[in-house]
Amino acid sequence: MKNYYGCLCTEMYEILHPNAPQDELKFYLSYAEKEMSILEPLCGSGRFLVPFLERGFNIRGIDLSTEMIAKLKEKAPNAIVSQGDILDYVSEEKYNYIFISSGSVSLFTDMELCKNILQKMKDLLKKGGKFVFAVDTVANRCPNGLEYKTSISVKTREGFDLILKGKNYYDEKTHTQFSPSIYELYDRTKLLQQEMMDFQTHLYELGEIEQYLRDIGFTKVNVYTSYDKVAAVNNYADMFLYECSI
Repeated sequence: MKNYYGCLCTEMYEILHPNAPQDELKFYLSYAEKEMSILEPLCGSGRFLVPFLERGFNIRGIDLSTEMIAKLKEKAPNAIVSQGDILDYVSEEKYNYIFISSGSVSLFTDMELCKNILQKMKDLLKKGGKFVFAVDTVANRCPNGLEYKTSISVKTREGFDLILKGKNYYDEKTHTQFSPSIYELYDRTKLLQQEMMDFQTHLYELGEIEQYLRDIGFTKVNVYTSYDKVAAVNNYADMFLYECSI
């Protein structure tokens, strides 16, 4: 499945990213107030959601990956989270604040699907609410490489070797970065488990999605290139951060 975080992918993610980067966490916390109802779609294993909970915020999460949700529940058994497709998410309440961190909106490489996701986010907001999200930019494209090469190797708690192999191809026409990946778990030289991942991301140019955000009802859209809220002026940035209000 495209961009599905399976068992081995989740294990490596937890080893490499056990906690949210403090500057990014501070950025998303800056929009939160205690009386707000907050939603984090694509919450993954909870590296942002759990710190929000620990600070007493009323936050819910949703993620497609069963494996990621299981990791989150290990950390925060009382967290209110749902497993499933965000487009199928049904909520009786609307939210004051919704955020999608870590450039995860770029995982929606079908642009019509992406627009449907953005519309869903707007529909889940209360009047006066904010939707904040990040995307990767065209400055983040990887060099093309047609052969699988080992890019990451880590040790698991059991002492096994968990290896990520990948290759890259960038499609200029669609702005899609194709990075098919193979996760392999070894006990010394013995292969214990293997997992394939069809990893794809859409890399954005400045101005590519702003008008659509306004068309679906966001009254104000700010675009930043850093967690210090520096305004975006060109494509020479690792990310774009969108702050959208209704």
